[in-house]
Amino acid sequence: MNNNKRIIAVGTTSVRALESTTGKVGFSKNDKALIKDCSEETSIFIYPDYKLKIINTLVTNLNIPKLTPLIIMASAFSSREIMLKAYKEAVKKYRFFSYGDSMLIL
Repeated sequence: MNNNKRIIAVGTTSVRALESTTGKVGFSKNDKALIKDCSEETSIFIYPDYKLKIINTLVTNLNIPKLTPLIIMASAFSSREIMLKAYKEAVKKYRFFSYGDSMLIL
């Protein structure tokens, strides 16, 4: 659905919002996919084996150390092992709750 382009979500809430729009895609006059306007709640849960449909890149700081749901979501972009290793490294070197301390997950 992303037409082989990098679609970057900034923050895990953005991932959930954009992934929830699956099925609400329209097409422009030149046949490019676009997300239609929508406003609704979501109960989507993104986990390591979840097949991402729209987003393929994430910028996140994972917010609070040991906040499990965010690590689980980030693992959908990589393996659980890689995310836990990156997270352990981040806990050692960076301050959470600070703007600017984030990682790019491709």
